Amino acid sequence: MNNPNSPAPELGALAPSPTQQHVAVLGAGAWGTALACAATRLAPTLLWARDATLAHTINTEHLSARYLPAIKLTPLLTCTASLSQALTHAQLGTEPGLLILGVPLAGLRALCEQLAEQLALQTPRLAGIVYTCKGLEADSGQLPSEVALSALAAVSHVPTGVLSGPSFALEVAHGLPVALTVASQSARLREATIRALHGGNIRVYTSHDVLGVEVGGALKNIMAIACGVGDGLGLGTNARAALITRGLAEMTRFGEALGAQAATFAGLTGLGDLVLTATGELSRNRQVGLAIGQGQALEALLASGLTAEGARCARAVRERARRLKVEMPITEAVCNVLFEGVKPIDAVTRLLSRVATTE
Repeated sequence: MNNPNSPAPELGALAPSPTQQHVAVLGAGAWGTALACAATRLAPTLLWARDATLAHTINTEHLSARYLPAIKLTPLLTCTASLSQALTHAQLGTEPGLLILGVPLAGLRALCEQLAEQLALQTPRLAGIVYTCKGLEADSGQLPSEVALSALAAVSHVPTGVLSGPSFALEVAHGLPVALTVASQSARLREATIRALHGGNIRVYTSHDVLGVEVGGALKNIMAIACGVGDGLGLGTNARAALITRGLAEMTRFGEALGAQAATFAGLTGLGDLVLTATGELSRNRQVGLAIGQGQALEALLASGLTAEGARCARAVRERARRLKVEMPITEAVCNVLFEGVKPIDAVTRLLSRVATTE
């Protein structure tokens, strides 16, 4: 019987490659696996999974039944349960490699601390580290860039950035078109991300506005819950359009208070991601809101396994907005419904009864 803890045969052949850039994707959930499959088109790519059994299944059966059901993964993709092996792979090209962190925000700090510990013992040949998670850390209220800055302090010379945009992992895994944005202060990291992913059905745009991209990615999940609640209550498409539009204004106000650029919220990582997450049938945040609007309790939804980043970070967003003295009525309403026992219809009534103002 094959040992799931042993590496796949392909991984024994790691050696310097004439390919300019190697890629390691850390995190074998739906989004990490989808991005790894996409990256294999352009560069030798190694996926890292915490679960050795999952890594073995990806290598031998080319399947990830839990995260990407019914998707046959490309045989070019290999996976390892060894973080050190993934880091070694990323640095084997003739040009500095790229690390893509495909873990959720709840796992970002721990993974970055592991990376810092291993990379501090060497001179990394990396163009940088780009993360894909969205939200505000529940305990600290920090954005992903703030978490990464703290956890990677020992290797602060390695550039970091965020990859975001309107995207469902399942569609990317199917090879359907998608447009993403990589934001970083490092031109080298932006260029490395383009080399890793841009082409075919994937377009990658660049930005300097890390905060704007992160705020859009975090707050669109909260707004999607609000839209789902409205749909669950049967409030109609007029109400949904109003929530999306005023949600965008709320996102922009919050982002500007943190130093983000207003124009970012009119782009892919603002309006684009908001529309997708608030209306798409694959959106878990919308599904949570829809179920709550139809009378289900958040605790029951979480117990069933349905999770949404918007529910995880809503209170952290509200608390940070209050400190910044930024008015966030939709975020307040979502928190009232999710955590404070306010009935969805009562929260809607409160929103509608607000004093009239200019748009």
